[in-house]
Amino acid sequence: LCRFRCSACRCERLVALSCKGRGLCPSCGGKRMTDLAAHTVDHVIPRVPVRQWVLSLPHAFRYRLAYDHARMVAVFGLFVRAVLGFYARRAKARGLPAAQTGAITFVQRFGSAANLHVHAHVLVMDGVFTAAESGELTFHELPSPSDRELNELLAVVRQRVLRHLRRHGWLDDTVGDADPMADEAPVLAACYRGSIARRQTLGPRPGAPLARVGAERRVGWIERALGPLQAHIDGFDLHARLTIATDQAGGVGRLEKLVRYCARPPLANDRLSLQADGRVLLELKTPWADGTTHLAYEPLDFLAKLAALIPRPHKNLVLYHGVLAARSRWRAQVVAYRRELELGTDCEPLTPSSKCPRGAWAELMRRAFGYDLLACPNCGGKMVYLSCVLRRDVIAKILARAGPAR
Repeated sequence: LCRFRCSACRCERLVALSCKGRGLCPSCGGKRMTDLAAHTVDHVIPRVPVRQWVLSLPHAFRYRLAYDHARMVAVFGLFVRAVLGFYARRAKARGLPAAQTGAITFVQRFGSAANLHVHAHVLVMDGVFTAAESGELTFHELPSPSDRELNELLAVVRQRVLRHLRRHGWLDDTVGDADPMADEAPVLAACYRGSIARRQTLGPRPGAPLARVGAERRVGWIERALGPLQAHIDGFDLHARLTIATDQAGGVGRLEKLVRYCARPPLANDRLSLQADGRVLLELKTPWADGTTHLAYEPLDFLAKLAALIPRPHKNLVLYHGVLAARSRWRAQVVAYRRELELGTDCEPLTPSSKCPRGAWAELMRRAFGYDLLACPNCGGKMVYLSCVLRRDVIAKILARAGPAR
């Protein structure tokens, strides 16, 4: 519950705010997702078409990569370099030598069921840049890849990843059933295994399947049909169908929503509920093929599932490659390319301040929800943030004293 005062008419206003999984609470400072999306759109990605490439890995690799951050970065680096090389070869075939593009990689550690699922969302500029003799850059949009090209690219990525892991001893048959992670962090390893397998880790029935709500047990395993621009080979899955034309009307707003999706936290509070028997009920974003709509966790087991989703401390999960890399000599020109083309977007640049070098929480609320929280409902003046109350008992007393909402 936040308290505001209008700087013009001096009226006061109480506003109940909820992060709703978007990280916009002014008291906790948890605004990184929306802040990162706004900064990426305003200052990093130029006004060119963007394609999302999503790579998922086999279950056997997710377990080790979730703990070994350096190896995870190397594996996804192999994938991004293969994609950038794919763009360069297609550009060269069209008479554009020495062409380059760039990408931003968002590493996600979670699936829709709060399970450990290490995968990467890579936003690639859907074309290449070339430099003239004067040094001026020009962007050339490339046509959409075909399903055959996507399958060939995934086969190359799979070969490179397996070769890399084999070179570092991950696929050595002589190792047997050795598990270095279990020796170094046995409790965390158990949390990882239970999360990937969707089984209970702690509680009264360790190793038992998670309790499902709405499941029709008569329905067996259903293979998911592949859609357009999607490839699947031995557990490796690649999806590249989504594109956004940021140089067209409304494209910038769509891109910002996509970046928020890539940088989102694992869970939204609205999907969680506490049952009368003490179990935690998680609502799935999309029902499963067998009819499952919710998963039920024992309280202690739910904490184990959350522990598996926490990344190693001080590890970066947002990576930049190609012309968007920090040391690229083209980066300054690329991020400013066609920046003056703001066609039909309602995403005004954030106003930085000394206390908040990027965006204040109220401006982020405007970007995410589309309304100005600091506008006085009486005179339209500027509302000033006074205080924030977090304790529920104090909030109940304030609301009871304030009377019914007007």
